[in-house]
Amino acid sequence: MADFIPEDNRLNLKVVFYGPALSGKTTNLMQLHTLLMPERKGELMVLETRDDRTLFFDMLPIGLRGSSGLDLRLKLYTVPGQVQHDSTRKAVLSRADGIVFVADSQRNQQDSNAIAFGNLEENLEKVGLEIDTLPLVVQFNKRDMTDIIEEETLQQRWASTPWSPLQMASALHGDGVVETFRVLLNRLYAQVDAEFGLAARHDISRDIFVTQLSANEASNA
Repeated sequence: MADFIPEDNRLNLKVVFYGPALSGKTTNLMQLHTLLMPERKGELMVLETRDDRTLFFDMLPIGLRGSSGLDLRLKLYTVPGQVQHDSTRKAVLSRADGIVFVADSQRNQQDSNAIAFGNLEENLEKVGLEIDTLPLVVQFNKRDMTDIIEEETLQQRWASTPWSPLQMASALHGDGVVETFRVLLNRLYAQVDAEFGLAARHDISRDIFVTQLSANEASNA
């Protein structure tokens, strides 16, 4: 649910990184903050909960400006994965425009992935969003670990879903992080362009949207 502020000609978009505890949501966001080189990038903010210092979610504002003067800002959030923080997850999901679901590739974490994905679907419904129509990318992280599910097996399991193909990543090493983000931006663009006319009214094409918001040092070299 994109937030347009007419008096400032500003469009705010919200992307949430969701998934089970310790799957690498925060690592993804920290890597994006390090790797991305957009037109503007804000500081990474950390908000800690009172009952556990390790639980927090982050916000990363980045953006670009169209030729019409439209100020487009994208804010990225993570949510705490622990079960007891469900109310926080619902609050962060509210008015989300896109989701990156970060799953854990380790064999012993597949039940946790399934529970977290079910929780995502339930919470989206509670905040008035539909998982089948919301731009969403599924990333299987921790591909650098030893006892992991093979990529071919994972791709086959998810082949009949709207979120196929899956994205593979090792967020700890920065592998697949920007690529996952670009896939999400591609899916997000179609929805935002249909509602706000990014191409027709603001001269922001899909290529500009994806390239500028996900530009990194390697692509600019």
